[in-house]
Amino acid sequence: MAVMTVDRRRGATVLLGLLIGMIGVLLSAGPASAHAVLASSDPSNGTIVPDAPNKVTLTFSESVQLIDDKIRVLAPDGSRADQGDPTVDGGRVTVPLRSGGARGTYLVTFRVISADSHPVSGTISYSVGAASTPPSADETEDVKVDPVVRALIPVGKYLGYAGLVLLVGPVLVLALLWPQRLSRQGPGRVVWTGIGLVAGSTLLGIWLQAPYTLGTGLFDVRVGDLRDVLGSTFGAVMLVRLAVVIAAAFLLRPLLVGTGGESKLDLALLGVLGVAALATWPLTGHPTASPVPGVSVVLDALHLAAMSVWLGGLVMLFAFLLPRANGRELGAILPIWSRWAATAVGALIFAGVVQALIEVSTLDGLFNSTYGRLILVKVALAAIVIGVAAYSRKLVKDRAAEESPRGLRRVVLAELAITAVVLGVTAALVQIAPPRTAEAAETTETSQTVTRTLTDKTMSLQVDIYPATVGNNSMHLYAYTPDNKPLPVVEWKATAALPDKGIEPIEIPLLRITDFHAIGDIALPQAGEWTFKFTARTTDIDQTTFTMTAKIS
Repeated sequence: MAVMTVDRRRGATVLLGLLIGMIGVLLSAGPASAHAVLASSDPSNGTIVPDAPNKVTLTFSESVQLIDDKIRVLAPDGSRADQGDPTVDGGRVTVPLRSGGARGTYLVTFRVISADSHPVSGTISYSVGAASTPPSADETEDVKVDPVVRALIPVGKYLGYAGLVLLVGPVLVLALLWPQRLSRQGPGRVVWTGIGLVAGSTLLGIWLQAPYTLGTGLFDVRVGDLRDVLGSTFGAVMLVRLAVVIAAAFLLRPLLVGTGGESKLDLALLGVLGVAALATWPLTGHPTASPVPGVSVVLDALHLAAMSVWLGGLVMLFAFLLPRANGRELGAILPIWSRWAATAVGALIFAGVVQALIEVSTLDGLFNSTYGRLILVKVALAAIVIGVAAYSRKLVKDRAAEESPRGLRRVVLAELAITAVVLGVTAALVQIAPPRTAEAAETTETSQTVTRTLTDKTMSLQVDIYPATVGNNSMHLYAYTPDNKPLPVVEWKATAALPDKGIEPIEIPLLRITDFHAIGDIALPQAGEWTFKFTARTTDIDQTTFTMTAKIS
């Protein structure tokens, strides 16, 4: 009875350390960031097109999945302009439109799921013929995430990581290092706790994914919403994880009881199931949206495996082996464990550094982004843990731990406390967009069409310049009457100048496409505030001249 009480106290100490790490998750949990961006659209955001298009195309920076009835195109009168179901091909979404669309401003609202299982929401607009008052904002898509859902997602991920720690490492120690004479009752409880945490976090993740992607409340989930989640890639991966955990639970019974009934085949199957379970984490996170997804998935699985072996082994050392094993048993166990720990730490460093290089991509992203700064915090904490681990290996090499295990227990406890916080930082990182996503967003912002509408008493001129950067640019000119009807133009002229840099007006060759529409191309040699001058001659004696400035980056 005394041994059972001590085991429970040790188990409670380990769980307390994991709960301390969870506090780090709650403190660092901010708004969940979408990890894909809208790279472009056709029609482009804010532009005016002469004729109503028959479709809207949205192109994202990575592949996406559709959510039922979450992409809408609203006509100027607020009615639905889209018809039929949108289609998706990788990162390109096509929305079919009704024919004969009315003139005015259209609103496109969208909410899709990015490759790493995060919702991507937004709104763009375009106009047909002329701009008008956009449809009511009450009709647009709600892009917010419920704060309770937002807070619970990293908590669920942390519980899953904690479950891996209490499952993988302890099972490996029981299978290969556990002395025959010692009871397995205490370690068995730890392993069952790990199974419960992994299974519970998986079920919680499936539930939370519905309100997370739909923008609804925690308890506003319908059966159809869960069915949609289970039918997605995210849901399929989570079901695989749940099935693997259940299968592992049946195979683990002989090992946990210690009857010797486990066979080499059972242990081999457990190894295969362990690899399969570890692979499900990167398949629902950042690695799937990486520039090199195959490499990132393998690296992330290796990172999780090394973490689980190392921390799980530390749990077994602290809670059971160091207090209960004798000097002879520790003399055989500790050198082997020390080699395991060194290998796991090496794998952690290698996988972590390479994955960070892929996700951060630049030195600026490392220091000037939330994701990069959390990486630096994680590296600092890991460096402290590695220093503590090096000291513990010195104790093992000097064989001091065999004579006085209490000193090594203190060192192991320090490792566990710091790594519990590292787990919290890792869980928070999953919810933060990496710098490569921010770079994609910046690229998108700088490649938008410059659109201006110039008016006087006789006509209205719409000017589109794309991509408004140094180098080749395309220009579209549309002429309308003051009441927004197409106005035939007999002759077009245009020039571009950059007075600040001493560049005199450059003539822009223009080609009439229709009576009221002309196009042209010009190579702009320098960045700055360019001055554009347009002349539209509508009759033999009537013409109108407009002047505008536009920033070319």
